[in-house]
Amino acid sequence: MAPTQYFKKQEKIYPRRVWGKFRKLKWVTMVTLLTIYYGAPWLRWDRGPNAPDQAILIDLHHTRAYFFGIEIWPQEVYYITGILILAAVGLFFATSLFGRVWCGYACPQTVWTDLFVWVERIIQGDRNARKRLDESPLSFTKIRKKGLTHLIWLIIGLCTGGAWVFYFNDAPTLMDQIMHLDVPWSVGGWILGLTFSTYLMAGYAREQVCTYMCPYARFQSAMFDKNTLIIAYDEQRGEKRGKHKAGDSWEGRGHCIDCLSCVVVCPMGIDIRNGLQMECIACGLCVDACDNVMEKIGLPKGLIRYDTESKQPFNPLRPRTLWYTGIICAVGLLMLVSLFTRSPLDINVIHDRNPLMVTLSGGNIRNGYTLHILNKSHEDKTYALTIEGIDDAQLRVQGTSDIPPESLPVFADSVGDFRIFLTAPKQKEHRKDITFHLHDSNGEVSESKATLFISEAR
Repeated sequence: MAPTQYFKKQEKIYPRRVWGKFRKLKWVTMVTLLTIYYGAPWLRWDRGPNAPDQAILIDLHHTRAYFFGIEIWPQEVYYITGILILAAVGLFFATSLFGRVWCGYACPQTVWTDLFVWVERIIQGDRNARKRLDESPLSFTKIRKKGLTHLIWLIIGLCTGGAWVFYFNDAPTLMDQIMHLDVPWSVGGWILGLTFSTYLMAGYAREQVCTYMCPYARFQSAMFDKNTLIIAYDEQRGEKRGKHKAGDSWEGRGHCIDCLSCVVVCPMGIDIRNGLQMECIACGLCVDACDNVMEKIGLPKGLIRYDTESKQPFNPLRPRTLWYTGIICAVGLLMLVSLFTRSPLDINVIHDRNPLMVTLSGGNIRNGYTLHILNKSHEDKTYALTIEGIDDAQLRVQGTSDIPPESLPVFADSVGDFRIFLTAPKQKEHRKDITFHLHDSNGEVSESKATLFISEAR
């Protein structure tokens, strides 16, 4: 007795080539996104002599992120939070309008899979030729075609991994290191890891990533409503389906001739005539295939089309989309205001915890503070520190050399750390509110920070 099988073996999908407006849109999107991905690290942006000139750079060594004229410090991680919120809500917004349009056109898995399938088709042929090659016995032709296909896949993966690390290093410098085989192991490890992950995901996993690994396929329906554009088969027009010969009458039957063109072009291997399915990525290739068939047999296009479940005209102005638009506008405006109003100077004051205060022999009270000055400009600066809120106070900067509080030097694009002692007579209050003021030497930028002066109350 044969053992019971609980799981069906994954069948390889061989999508057939199709041409139409949605296939053209996918090609334009793919070329545009790949050009941006591979080319963006080579764009230059002049930030001055003390800053990197790469337009887009995540500098882990100096803990900075640069995007053209925008520079983000570790203390400004809330900008990253804002970007993630905009990306998530933007994805929800697009999904509520057009279904899984992100999955069908712009998802990295889709973009690189399209590229890999194109390479496979160029070398091994279209759908039937690839199937015959896989089913044929081992031969020189099979080894040559398969070997060349996998070699080009690995080259694409290598370029993908190399381009990724360029975003974290100066691209020309790293390229020179790569050309001379002098790449640090940390960088080389990332390149190799991304090379083989690209090769595996786009070459082998393909639709399994979208169906089983990506969580978006599982909860996308929560963002759909009856007015969301989805890929739909017009069952009323298409049924009863059946084969058709030239000259036969269409009376008493549907327009679907059961040619399976919509099935064989689908990169997910589904039959859209069975209704909307979780695996559908809304790429529109089945629409192109069906429209081509309808044109050949002289019937109107649109048997398979983008449509709404309500069958009403598409209306983008709905409560759901308006809420998403409001969130995007609010977060985007908040980030823009913050970016345009932020100061190139920041100050952080930390009061000593142990001891909180020291009573000097003359009866005065001394408090200690650690002062962090963030010079976000690309020029060396000298700052003057003053105190407000307490009378007869004296400031002293601890160091190996005498640094007056009026001349605190901080290098460009760096943090200056200073040990500050504030001495003053005993106060009436045990905890007195004071404020440190910081001004640059030109008087153009200033920043303040409130803190406490701890004293023995009189």
